[in-house]
Amino acid sequence: MAAEAARLGFAAFGVAPASENARTALRFDDWLAEGMHGSMDWMEARAHHRRSPQGLWPEAQRVIGLGMSYAPATDPTVLAAYPDRARISVYAQGKDYHDVVKKALKALARWLVEAGKKRGLGDVGVKVFVDTAPVMEKPLGEAAGLGWQGKHTNLVSRDHGSWLFLGAIYTTLELPLDEPGEDRCGSCRACQDACPTQAFPAPYRLDARRCISYLTIEHKGPIPEEFREALGNRIYGCDDCLAACPWNKFADEAHAMRQFLPRAELVAPRLAELLALDDAGFRALFSGSPIKRVGRDRFVRNCLIAAGNSGDAGLRDVVAGLRADPDPVVAEAADWAFARLAAMTGA
Repeated sequence: MAAEAARLGFAAFGVAPASENARTALRFDDWLAEGMHGSMDWMEARAHHRRSPQGLWPEAQRVIGLGMSYAPATDPTVLAAYPDRARISVYAQGKDYHDVVKKALKALARWLVEAGKKRGLGDVGVKVFVDTAPVMEKPLGEAAGLGWQGKHTNLVSRDHGSWLFLGAIYTTLELPLDEPGEDRCGSCRACQDACPTQAFPAPYRLDARRCISYLTIEHKGPIPEEFREALGNRIYGCDDCLAACPWNKFADEAHAMRQFLPRAELVAPRLAELLALDDAGFRALFSGSPIKRVGRDRFVRNCLIAAGNSGDAGLRDVVAGLRADPDPVVAEAADWAFARLAAMTGA
């Protein structure tokens, strides 16, 4: 099965039990109780399903953990030196990973069902998941031996660093189990120190309310002013804690799926061009991209914060034009950006 998974593009494969992991469930419950999920109410609404695979599907016996590499060819943090350009998280520069990973998961699940029939195992139950269901892919990936949940709370692989898209197949088959991943972070705290907003109150613990990925993608209202300067020119997600991981030195972009290669227009887009997008232009530019789901208004809000941080007087006119935007969140961000540009440029 591992060979078939590799043929379909998965760089990591392993099998974990579908029963509840008491340690993982407790950490998740504590995280919710402290409100660290912010406005992501859907995390709490289906917490009973997230606590274990069998909580979502009682018939499940095993979880097949899978990972696809999206290792970048260059350091994604270098764009910090170009404030007139926008920084888009590596994972969102190519084709939407939900579509790519789910297609491969479905193909592997069909292969598993057919293999079960050929071996006289009867009807094999399968369900596939990739980041759109109440499934805890990262701890499940650790349990399946794909790697370990690092201090930045993302999965770290000895072979692929922090650059893995995760998916899971729940099945009724009692497949042989793999050894769980072993924590190899040691005393390193590179990811903790790299976070621009100090979103890690402790190692292995993320306060989403302070995370730039949360603020630019999940958060719907005005971005709290205390975090705006720290956003820099990041307009969709943040790679800093991932990029800082020393284990990335073993990651090879040659293992990345071609679908995840960055689109040229998303590698270092000009803020001026992004700020000029209307709804139709936004939809056209981000067709087939995960960015499309945040919508034009939230996206332009992010671009305005980046414009305010840029110190680029050339952006003042396009920013000024957005102060009368119909969306009040966009208009407020434009007011802030305009005032900040004036203060920074003396204009």
